[in-house]
Amino acid sequence: MLADADLAAIGRMLADQHRSRFLLALMGGESLPAGELAARAGVSSSLASAHLAKLLEAGLVTVTRRGRQRYYSLSGPPVARAIESLLAISPPRAAHGLRESNRGEAIRHARTCYDHLAGRLGVALTDALEQQRALTPHASGWELTSRGERMLGDLGLDLPALRHEHRTFLRPCLDWTERRSHLAGAVGAAVASRFLELDWIRRLPGTRAVRPTPQGEAQLLARFAVAL
Repeated sequence: MLADADLAAIGRMLADQHRSRFLLALMGGESLPAGELAARAGVSSSLASAHLAKLLEAGLVTVTRRGRQRYYSLSGPPVARAIESLLAISPPRAAHGLRESNRGEAIRHARTCYDHLAGRLGVALTDALEQQRALTPHASGWELTSRGERMLGDLGLDLPALRHEHRTFLRPCLDWTERRSHLAGAVGAAVASRFLELDWIRRLPGTRAVRPTPQGEAQLLARFAVAL
């Protein structure tokens, strides 16, 4: 017989620092091999496997096999949204050394928040869309205006198809570093995917950070008046 949700079970998964680091690494939206996750968390392969098995059992991650490698990813958008919400209320953690400090600065500057853009880049792009009246305030966050539909259509987004996806079309996501909202939902994911496809942004190895390319910086300025 059901008594209540077992929130403590999720808390136990997140209470371990290594498992939390795995989940943060997977918040970049990529599927990562166990060896990569172990390297990012600074643990042995055997310890990583033990922790990943617990995350699998809890339903927080999924795994697929590619040849001899096992690739892990978050089990879906609900898990990503839950982690996003927890990040917004989590205290900051001090960097240990210059390398970690540089990685932290890169994450603050621009990153993928599961499947959409976050950090200063994500917030600046959202601000620009509001200022250019591509987005208008709505009870749920924003609505896409006819101007916004033209702008995103010119970018190559198939908006009718996005409206038929089994997910929220457009929603705000509170940015945990900027403490302001950036664009998420099907539209946010499509924008991030298109920027990567056009080589306007590139992923930085070993982190969920991204970096605008010179071409990307020029296009962001020309199309959206975003200067970083």
